[in-house]
Amino acid sequence: MLDAMRRVFQLDLETVQDNLVRLADLVLEAVTDATTAFNTADLARAEGVISGDAAIDALAIELDELAIGILQRQSPVAHDLRIVVSALRMSTALERMGDLAHHLAALTRRRYPAYVAPAALRDAFLQLSAQAVGTAAQLRRLLATQDMGVAQQLIDDDAAMDALHRHVLETVTDGSWAASTQSTVDTTLAARYFERFGDQAVSIARKVQYLSTGDWAAHL
Repeated sequence: MLDAMRRVFQLDLETVQDNLVRLADLVLEAVTDATTAFNTADLARAEGVISGDAAIDALAIELDELAIGILQRQSPVAHDLRIVVSALRMSTALERMGDLAHHLAALTRRRYPAYVAPAALRDAFLQLSAQAVGTAAQLRRLLATQDMGVAQQLIDDDAAMDALHRHVLETVTDGSWAASTQSTVDTTLAARYFERFGDQAVSIARKVQYLSTGDWAAHL
């Protein structure tokens, strides 16, 4: 009986893992399409990201319900408990990353047919976009493999996103900045969405490191 219960428990944990990877796949698709729409003023692609966010939300809820069910039925302890609780937190972070892609797409739709990013910052946002897509791809790889090298690379690479974010803020607050108030607000919001996207990925990477070591303080 105990062996059968343990097998069911392991299958549930595998389903949690599979759902995290599926969520990461959806987030990668969303940020790829959102950044493309953002940089090319592609309204159809932006609309697709906005409508597709519901699938990310639904899968995150499904994963959370599964994890809560495991806690209720199995009362896991030690490493198993860390897996389930971390999955709940990672699900939330992935769902937020989907929301950030949605926000970028919504900005694109609101400014269409104009571009969100002014010409002076177009290159910076292309770099932010490439960084965000690369981060999402690395995050998907991390959740599929639990590779600690990938986790650390995600954390290290976030410095580039932060630097680009600072560059945008410094540009729009410079005395020579001449864009409209609305353009300035939208540009600042977009840069913030990218920066938060990177922060959420780092949060997940640190949780994966925690699962490996069991030492949360070492990864703060």
